[in-house]
Amino acid sequence: MSDSFDLPSFDLGEPPQPAKPEAYRVLARKYRPQNFAQLIGQDAMVTTLGNAIKRGRLAHAFLLTGVRGVGKTSTARLIAKALNCVGPDGQGGPTIDPCGVCEPCRAIAEGRHIDVIEIDAASNNGVDNVREMTEAVRYAAVSARYKMYIIDEVHMMSKPAFNALLKTLEEPPAHVKFLLATTEVDKVPVTVLSRCQRFDLRRIGADKLAAHFAEVCRLEGVEAEPEALALIARAAEGSARDGLSILDQAIAHAGIEGGGVRADTVRDMLGLSDRGATRALFGLLLAGDGRGALGALRRQYDLGVDPLAVLRALLEATHGVTLAKLGTPTDAAQSAEERAAIADWAETLSFAALHRLWQLLLKGHDEVARAALPIEATEMALLRVIYAASLPDPGQLVRQLSSGDHTANAAPPAPTPASAAPAATQAAPATLDSFDAVLALIDRAQRVGLAEKLRFTARLVRFEPGNIVLSSAKPVPSELVRDLGDALRELTGTVWRVALEDVPGAPTVREAEAAARANELDGVKRTPVVAAALQAFPDAEITGWDLNKRSEA
Repeated sequence: MSDSFDLPSFDLGEPPQPAKPEAYRVLARKYRPQNFAQLIGQDAMVTTLGNAIKRGRLAHAFLLTGVRGVGKTSTARLIAKALNCVGPDGQGGPTIDPCGVCEPCRAIAEGRHIDVIEIDAASNNGVDNVREMTEAVRYAAVSARYKMYIIDEVHMMSKPAFNALLKTLEEPPAHVKFLLATTEVDKVPVTVLSRCQRFDLRRIGADKLAAHFAEVCRLEGVEAEPEALALIARAAEGSARDGLSILDQAIAHAGIEGGGVRADTVRDMLGLSDRGATRALFGLLLAGDGRGALGALRRQYDLGVDPLAVLRALLEATHGVTLAKLGTPTDAAQSAEERAAIADWAETLSFAALHRLWQLLLKGHDEVARAALPIEATEMALLRVIYAASLPDPGQLVRQLSSGDHTANAAPPAPTPASAAPAATQAAPATLDSFDAVLALIDRAQRVGLAEKLRFTARLVRFEPGNIVLSSAKPVPSELVRDLGDALRELTGTVWRVALEDVPGAPTVREAEAAARANELDGVKRTPVVAAALQAFPDAEITGWDLNKRSEA
């Protein structure tokens, strides 16, 4: 007989399982529009669809086209919701404002509605796939009001597949609606286009994108600088999805203790050129400072900025100055400093100079895009921009060739005898003993544009008869040196040397006049009568005075 005993039993149950963290959804999916009010930048399309639904004039096929990320697939799903919504009480009909709470709305939003079939034409582009679809079209919807076929990237279907779809697309059953989406509408056969109601979804403006990103950051609890959001909006190029993807990356780049999304981190992340650095480089190009321009370019290159991005930024600056010269409204995303600089350049640069600058930069951009040595090619392109400013414009070149002057820009021309100069404009260099005398001569010749440029922008460094040196420490019009030299040669019959130096010069004529007037005003204010009047009337303003008469206040 053996002793036996039973061990006590314990009910251990199931071992505890760690809670699974919820899978992260990228911002582009998390903030996909759930109703037409959240669809930004497509007001015209929403209005058309709303009116069609109200009047019961619904097309059987819709074609949505536009660049990537503007909301083509989202719009198709919203149309499916709008046509199949039954309202919270289950008694509603088609509406431009789907409730989002009924079973059809929730099922479509979650991508599980049996009667809303999404087809990727990139992988289902054969005639057999279309034949299966046309066979299923004959059967009524299971639970929805309409059976919806959303065909994404429809332009990737084969020609036989398009042909197989034509008859069904033209005369589908009453319970079927087709929603076609494409980024390349030119690849869709015209036979398909003629059977659809077409909506061209527009690129979303940078201001609307920036406002949308600000709202997303608020919902996510992330701080973001307005300038950073403006940079992301520009980089998105009208695509909400691209912008949200960049914003997602910027939030991750900022880190947990990064202080939010900042403009400098976004610029570094995207490899963008600093707009302040771009303005400085643009000013150096206009001033003809080759050494300074190459140094500024290298500093940006050392920070990781792509040379092509630098040229694109310079092209954008040229375009912005041209628009400002035309008087178009300013970009709200521009800083006050940027608007002031653009306005100054627009006032001093001519349309001809801006056009030439655009062509030179565009040619340089194309060369750098295919260059084996991008940074070296960019340097050569910038030097070409600088030294092309000294070349004669086509009109001047024609005049030189017509007059038999074939030495233009080959070597400095020999001095022209005084007898060869026109009698009305002949003046020996020695008679022009000051810069003021030069301005007076240009005024007498009625060169109004050149005279105003000189008065507003020319800062004199040195003056000698036949030799003028101006300061390039602040931007000057690129054509000023050439135009002044040509005018003096024409008016005096003698070659004048006009050059720029990167040193501070004397104040411009307008600045000197303003300073003199300010000094006069101070003197007027110190006179006993005016001082007493200002003390008695503190809000009084001096509008004019005559030092030879009694002061007026």
